[in-house]
Amino acid sequence: MILDPLPPDLRRTHGCGELRPAHDGSRAVVMGWVNRRRDLGSLIFIDLRDRSGILQVVFKRETSPEAHARAEELRSEYVVAVEGKLVQRDSNTVNPALPTGEVELIAERLYILNDARTPPFPVEDDNATAEDTRLSYRFIDLRRPRMQANLILRHRLCLEIRRFLNEQGFLEIETPVLTRSTPEGARDYLVPSRVQPGYFYALPQSPQLFKQILMIAGLDKYFQIVRCFRDEDLRADRQPEFTQVDMEMSFTQPEMIFGLIEPLIENICKVAEDHWQQEWPRRLQNLSPEERKKRVKARKPIKCTLPFPRLTYDEVMSQYGTDKPDLRYEAKIVSLDSLVSAKLAHDFGIMPPIIGFKFSSEPKYGPQSRTAIKTRIQSVIDRGQNSLPELKSRQDEIGRPALFVDWCLVEEGAQILRDTQLARTLQITLDAKQGDVLFLGAIRGTAELRDPYLPHRCFDILRNELAQFSLGYSPQRKRFLWITQFPMFEYDEQEQRFVAMHHPFTSPTEETLELLETNPAAVKAKAYDLVLNGVEIGGGSIRIHRQDIQRRVFRALGFSEEQARARFGFFLDALEYGTPPHGGIALGLDRIVAILAMEASIREVIAFPKTARAVDLMCEAPAPVSPAQLQELGLELKKDLT
Repeated sequence: MILDPLPPDLRRTHGCGELRPAHDGSRAVVMGWVNRRRDLGSLIFIDLRDRSGILQVVFKRETSPEAHARAEELRSEYVVAVEGKLVQRDSNTVNPALPTGEVELIAERLYILNDARTPPFPVEDDNATAEDTRLSYRFIDLRRPRMQANLILRHRLCLEIRRFLNEQGFLEIETPVLTRSTPEGARDYLVPSRVQPGYFYALPQSPQLFKQILMIAGLDKYFQIVRCFRDEDLRADRQPEFTQVDMEMSFTQPEMIFGLIEPLIENICKVAEDHWQQEWPRRLQNLSPEERKKRVKARKPIKCTLPFPRLTYDEVMSQYGTDKPDLRYEAKIVSLDSLVSAKLAHDFGIMPPIIGFKFSSEPKYGPQSRTAIKTRIQSVIDRGQNSLPELKSRQDEIGRPALFVDWCLVEEGAQILRDTQLARTLQITLDAKQGDVLFLGAIRGTAELRDPYLPHRCFDILRNELAQFSLGYSPQRKRFLWITQFPMFEYDEQEQRFVAMHHPFTSPTEETLELLETNPAAVKAKAYDLVLNGVEIGGGSIRIHRQDIQRRVFRALGFSEEQARARFGFFLDALEYGTPPHGGIALGLDRIVAILAMEASIREVIAFPKTARAVDLMCEAPAPVSPAQLQELGLELKKDLT
């Protein structure tokens, strides 16, 4: 095949998806990829695709024989340029699935700019291609309308964030990517220095210290859409490198942060809704008319209601068993200590906290599916217990798990603990009706719990698993929630010391400051998280601006003066030169875009993500390096390294 050069005077006049009946009779030059080809002999049809959409192009042998002859050579994913005249289609050939379905381009000239091998999978949205294959051929995967729509949404949200924060007086300032390791939290990615043998940079887990130093420098309001790096175990909402919308303000309080972020999120939701008004028809173009109608009906507008509700850490843990509850399912965990604790302690050795939970199923999962409900409930309970590492080491005197969970269907009578009175008490307290399922949870034994919310966290797993079968669950809603008054510290059993729940630069509350030395577990932090549909999308705090308090926090974390100086000496020095009160927040851009794009994984909204094993399958990274490179860095690999 002879390929054509792109003529220097040939200019694209329109995107493939931009042409409409208003352009009828005009001349157009379009360029893109052959999405599909249909040969009817004297007529050849191709669907030409670019980022803006798909346009039908018609090659007629009788009017443009040269272009028609060349079109016979076309195959999927060939790159072409077509010049011709746009006309309206006959009413009986209109394609309602395409935004351009009322027009077509009558080709007069065709330039084949490049050929293509057969792709390893169709360039369509609804295909069952394995994710590893998609990531290995990401350059093909990113041609799909769904992936391009996600990246366009990400772009539009970034533009809105920059516009909004600029109007609020923020300065976008870059911070270093090569910095020093400050091990406190996730593992750092280390970068060896060639010119300083034996010394290492670290990639930043966040710009935390730098943004605080910018406040010390008097820059007042800072933001950055910044790359961060954490060497941690991965899952659907984590990547080794991720993007934060990072911001910091001087002379601020939590209410001022909330008052900034809520209208920003509202604007982001408006941009996302506008995006989907434009992109939704394109996402559905390859579906059947019946499936299109179904999905159009299922999609709900993206909107949020201000102000966002607020709950303290203790409130969300006691009501939902997690510090990132999904409020689309409104069922709550209820404390039963005052009602049933005496009887349970006497008869079964079960001590507070004792909790209850009610599950009301959709009619289609009602009595006729009782056996299926029972099986699912028990599997969820077992999985919940197995997912809590504390339970693996907590066994009672005869080797049974320390977590106690029992349940019954209301219409089947009293099964919980085989006690009619107790079951009736639960039914009244939880406002249960016939067909509901009641749960009772507690810890068996008298040992003091370091985590008072252990049974609640098992019920969180249960609650999330059952939500999709429950009355009142609205999967398309966007439910935001502020979590406040976090504990300052949490105890690390492995290190046998307290560690910072957020980070060691978070300010304690004035009311609990004096407990730093005597009862660190009771100290509360001026910290806050923003949660959307069960996902933490932002977190921040008011920072410590006084060096004496910062030193006390380091001591509570078990750092000696020498250790604190070795790790954070430059920052401690900066605190001595007039540090203003300040605070901020970081929003997880990847997570926000994924939720607004209706994707289950952030990998679907990142152009070049890594797998759950932190591997880039397209670039085949990480990869070995040559002995010469290692020698330059003064490094040597262990022979038994695997």
